[in-house]
Amino acid sequence: GQKNEAVLLKSCYEKSLILAVRYQAVSVAFPCISTGVYRFPKEEAARIAVETVRVFTQNQPEIQEVVFCCFSVEDLRLYEGLLK
Repeated sequence: GQKNEAVLLKSCYEKSLILAVRYQAVSVAFPCISTGVYRFPKEEAARIAVETVRVFTQNQPEIQEVVFCCFSVEDLRLYEGLLK
């Protein structure tokens, strides 16, 4: 929690989306990055993921679909709440 983890997580999403645009992908899927063995707080990770993707895709219409892959009901509820 003392090594700019939130900034690094945001950067992970941004760089992945940049690569998707570079390789002309129109869709991309993300798991709940860093919330497993790295124990990043799920609520904060979901917020970072959704906000970063929203901002990026507003300026990059090439990305037509983003899927957040949730492997638990808890994760699904977090994302559903943020995506409403």
